[in-house]
Amino acid sequence: MSELLEDEELSIALKKCPEWELEKKAITRTIEFEEFNDAIDFVNDLAEIAEEAQHHPDIIIRHTRVSLLLTSHDADGVTQLDIELAQRIDNLVD
Repeated sequence: MSELLEDEELSIALKKCPEWELEKKAITRTIEFEEFNDAIDFVNDLAEIAEEAQHHPDIIIRHTRVSLLLTSHDADGVTQLDIELAQRIDNLVD
């Protein structure tokens, strides 16, 4: 089971992922792409990263917008796994 990040730990961790926002017991980010195919290519690349990490985001695709939600269900909130995957996603986007 993953350990839930305490408020202070989470605040520090989110400074490393400034594009992500805390929403209740999860972190979220929406990414805008120029074309629908760019969004789909991103999601396909993200799928490989998520499988490798064995940690999977909730993904919503709306044309050129991809919204992501990360949470650790077993811990009922945000853990280090979520932060690490968020950083890997940020590297993929940049």
